[in-house]
Amino acid sequence: MTTRRNRLARGAGLMALAALGFGYSQAALAQTQTPGENGGEVQLAQATDRVVVFGRATALAGEAQSASEGVVGYADFETRPLLRPGELAEVIPGMIAAQHSQGGKANQYYLRGFNLDHGTDFSASFDGVPLNLRSHPHMNGYLDINFMIPEAVRTVEYRKGAHYADTGDFSIAASARFNTYDVVEDGFAEVAAETHGVYRLLTVNSESLGAGNVLYALDYSWGTGHFDRSAHLKKGSGLIKYTQELSNGAKLTIEGVGYDNSWFATDQMPQRAVDQGIIGRFGTLDPTLGGETHRYIATGILDWGQTRVQAYVQNYSLDLYGNPTFYLADPVNGDQFVQLDRRWSYGGNARHERDLGFGPGGSTLELGADVHYDDISQTALRPTVNRTPIGTIRDDSVGELQADLFAALTTHWTDRFRTTLGVRGDYYAYDVESSLAANSGDGSDALVTPKLSAAYAVSDDLELYAAYGRGFHSNDAAGATLTIDPATGLAADSVDLLVEGDAAEAGFRYEPSPNFNFSMAYFTLWLDSELIFVGDAGTSEPSDATHRQGVEASAFWRPREWLVFDASAAWSDAKFRDVPANAERIPNSLEFVAGGGATLILNRGLTASMRVRHFSSAPLIEDDSVRSDPATVVNLGVSQDIGRFTFGLDVLNLFDAKDNEISYFYESQLAGEAAPVEDIHFHPFEERGFRFLARMRF
Repeated sequence: MTTRRNRLARGAGLMALAALGFGYSQAALAQTQTPGENGGEVQLAQATDRVVVFGRATALAGEAQSASEGVVGYADFETRPLLRPGELAEVIPGMIAAQHSQGGKANQYYLRGFNLDHGTDFSASFDGVPLNLRSHPHMNGYLDINFMIPEAVRTVEYRKGAHYADTGDFSIAASARFNTYDVVEDGFAEVAAETHGVYRLLTVNSESLGAGNVLYALDYSWGTGHFDRSAHLKKGSGLIKYTQELSNGAKLTIEGVGYDNSWFATDQMPQRAVDQGIIGRFGTLDPTLGGETHRYIATGILDWGQTRVQAYVQNYSLDLYGNPTFYLADPVNGDQFVQLDRRWSYGGNARHERDLGFGPGGSTLELGADVHYDDISQTALRPTVNRTPIGTIRDDSVGELQADLFAALTTHWTDRFRTTLGVRGDYYAYDVESSLAANSGDGSDALVTPKLSAAYAVSDDLELYAAYGRGFHSNDAAGATLTIDPATGLAADSVDLLVEGDAAEAGFRYEPSPNFNFSMAYFTLWLDSELIFVGDAGTSEPSDATHRQGVEASAFWRPREWLVFDASAAWSDAKFRDVPANAERIPNSLEFVAGGGATLILNRGLTASMRVRHFSSAPLIEDDSVRSDPATVVNLGVSQDIGRFTFGLDVLNLFDAKDNEISYFYESQLAGEAAPVEDIHFHPFEERGFRFLARMRF
């Protein structure tokens, strides 16, 4: 199998060269232009002596393919009190980014009736580098954005649905692009302290360097946290980015990212342990949970405006300790395990846009290619006691190649009506070398997916949309070669490598002024299967085909220069198909989500922001006999500029809500229990806490 692995690696290299060559060959056709930073326009307004950029005010009518896409600028979350970087995903209307393990584990994402777990149907990129991790030992598509430094993020571009030709794997529910600054207006250094014993040091700045500019950001957090078990958090993130305008009209970007994190976690705990007084609400039954992780990224980009090429390399590792069932499987040693991932990833992409004469109002053709290769030297699951391995359930190495080509043609049939017709082809090849020989193997798969969207401008203020697309998500390559359950030794079913689904939506966008916009969309989604490979068990877990539908709405309103409101709400219905009526509910599918806030930017440098997040009760098992409780949390942030200094106060969980951030229902067994017990396992919102910060601008 080493030979097959080498062939995959060589194939990845050839595909990367082909993708880059495609981009360079198109460069000569590109018009010379200097694009706006990260593309798009934003609303600018003067508040005191600073320019405030609200991405939500960006006019998208005439450009968007649907009512459910948008842009969020830094000012939209500059004053937003964030408990953790993963909550950046919540700037996407209808998105919930929960957490049940603190510190360094990827968030649990919820959107459009999906429990997206840690990223299965939600994809993200960081300055063009894809972040979802294939064949990850915890969950395929694992999406950890805790490495990001929010203050360095300039815009978040989000799109929902499967009708975009340039988004493929993990994008049926949504995709997001996190774009960083090239240059910041004011560099600064900041120190922050929370009453629960977490501290943070941060600096972001940019300087001229030769013919270009260099931006750097450094972020270090440490402390105990407010759970009974100290988190012993030690988290560092760094970003350095060089940009230069070249003489041929191109823009050069060279960027490096570094992230290292270690932590102890209070994971989800059984309700009965709290009711019986074994632990408190913020206690733990296993004080050695948590993990260590690092991520290093290097990337280079050449952008001619209409043509863009990128290459990147990434190194990643994770040691993640979990114990959701305690003494269910092993009454003597307990059920703690560690999931290990060691990988290098290589990739490249190219994009080219070209104006065509086709159609009465003209047309634009976008062409693109991507290639990505994961060289995973270890993806493993081992039982442990107090973080010490006592055996091996699975210990695999995987080589996985993904490559795609896509094209999208946007035609303006009149000055009010336009369509976008797209097609996408994806190819996957994999080679698995397992510690259990029967689970080793290799293979490949491919698919072609169509995309279509239409937009009609009823007036200059109102635009209508309709869209359809076929999408997919990949499954773990180790699940595709699986024949024997590594935990039990019994025969097991393999999973399909690629699982397809259809998505459609219709909606409208109303933009009567730069200070107000409102959008609404109805969506419907069909997935052929939600068969997944479950890293916690080292085997596959089947589920039936599903259907989801719902309505989303979002609004932005700036009635005064100093006052901004935004709000969003989403209703969804998620059910299994072709199953009895008493077994059709999809566990953890949130039925209603709402969020919103108000921001004041007053004279003399006073800024305040209040945010509310609510999600409804949800079924926890298929017959809907057990449900989670609804939850609402409110955060408040206030800051005051005094000369070069800013002093701030965040109040997290302002009303000290006793709600749960996440709830599951399953069997577990505690020490001393004679048999397993079905119970709700929950992770609470953190108690009300205060964060004080001081910032000095350079």
